[in-house]
Amino acid sequence: MLPLSGLRVLDITKFIAGPLCTQYLGAMGAEVLKIEDPDGGDGTRGMPPFIGNDGATYLAMNCNKRSLAIDLKTEQGRQIVYEIAATSDIVVESLAPGAADKLGVGWEALAKINPRIIYCAISGFGRSGPLGSQPGYEVMMQAFTGLMSVTGEPNSDPLRVGFSPLDQTTGLHALTGVLAALRIRDTTGTSNYIEVSLYETAAALLGWHAQSYWIDGKLPERCGSRHASLCPYQAFAASDGLIVIAVGSEHLWRRFCAATDLMDMCDDPRFRTNVDRVSHYEETIDRIQARIITQTVAHWTATLSEYRIPNAPVNTLETMLQHPQTEARGIILNFDHPVGGRMHAVAHPVVFGGRSREVLRPPPLLGEHTVEVLAELGYGTDSISQLKNNNVIRTQETGSF
Repeated sequence: MLPLSGLRVLDITKFIAGPLCTQYLGAMGAEVLKIEDPDGGDGTRGMPPFIGNDGATYLAMNCNKRSLAIDLKTEQGRQIVYEIAATSDIVVESLAPGAADKLGVGWEALAKINPRIIYCAISGFGRSGPLGSQPGYEVMMQAFTGLMSVTGEPNSDPLRVGFSPLDQTTGLHALTGVLAALRIRDTTGTSNYIEVSLYETAAALLGWHAQSYWIDGKLPERCGSRHASLCPYQAFAASDGLIVIAVGSEHLWRRFCAATDLMDMCDDPRFRTNVDRVSHYEETIDRIQARIITQTVAHWTATLSEYRIPNAPVNTLETMLQHPQTEARGIILNFDHPVGGRMHAVAHPVVFGGRSREVLRPPPLLGEHTVEVLAELGYGTDSISQLKNNNVIRTQETGSF
C-alpha cells in the first residue's frame, strides 16, 4: 500500500506549482480530483507541443488524477465541489489572488463544510502585503527577486533559469507543508491553512547569496558555471567538449592535482587552500584550463573518476534520458494514454521501500471523469444530463478531444 492511500485531494490548481504538488500526492497513493474550467481547463493544456488537445507541460504535471470540468461560477457547480470537499482530506488551490473566495471555494467556505480539511493556497507573492493581490509568473518572479541577476555569464545579460525552478520548488514546498499538516491533524485532530508562494521560494533559494551579502556587503554577480566560494568548481573546455569539475575540499584538491599532473600547484601558496584559489581565481583557472584542453572529455571523465574527483560531461537532455543510470533507477515510466497511445513520464523522485514506481493514472482528458465521479456522489443519469444541458459541467462526450 502506498503511504497516502485512502486520502482524497480536491485539486483546484492550474499551470505548474499546484499541479506538480497534487501529481506527487497522487503518486503517493492519494485520490486526486482535479477541478477544471469547462472552457479550456488548465492553461497548460494549450501550451505546445501537443498530444491531441493537451500540451506537454500539462501532460508532465498531471498524472495520477481524475478530471472534472465544472463551472464554479454556477451555484450547482459549487455545490458539486462542496460535496467533494465534505469527504476530502486536502485542498490545493492556485487560482488568481482572491478568485477562490469570490468563487466560494476559499479556506473559510470549505473549512465550514469540513473542519478537518487541510487547505494549501499557492500564489505569486503570498496572500498579504502590498503585492499580495498581484499575479506572479515564473519569469517575472525570477526577475523581481534577483534570481536573474545572478544567472548567466559575467558579461552576459541576466538570464532566465530554463526549467521553471520557482514553480516546481513552490510545488514541493506545498507538498511538504501538506504532509506536515497531515501529521498535525493525525496527532491533534485539527486542520490547517497553508500558504506557499513563488516569491518566498525565490527568497529561500537565494538564502546563501543573501547571507554572503549581509556579511560582506557585496551584491552577488553572474558567474556562469563557476562557484563564488569554491575553486575549481565549474565547466572547463576539453579538446572535444565541456566537462564540469567540482573540487569541494582540500583532500579533493590534492587528488585532483595528482590526477591532472599539476602537483606543482598543490603546495604553491597561491593555490594551497580553497581561500587561496578563490583569491587567485583567474590564475588558478588559467592553469587548469591549459591542462584540461589537452585531452578529450572521455579521457578526463575516466581519469578523474578513477581518482574519485567529482566530474561530469555537459550532456544534453537526450543523453541523460538514454543513460544506463536512468534505466537502472527506473526513472522513466511508461503509460497508455487514450489519445497519445504508449507514452512516457518522469517518476516521482522518491522510492518507498524499494517499491517500483508507476503511473497510477495517465494525465486525464478535460472532464474525462466528470460523469464517473458524479455517479459516485450519487447523481443519477437525469441529473447529470441536466447539468450538462445547463453548461454546469463538461464531459468527454460533450467536448472535442
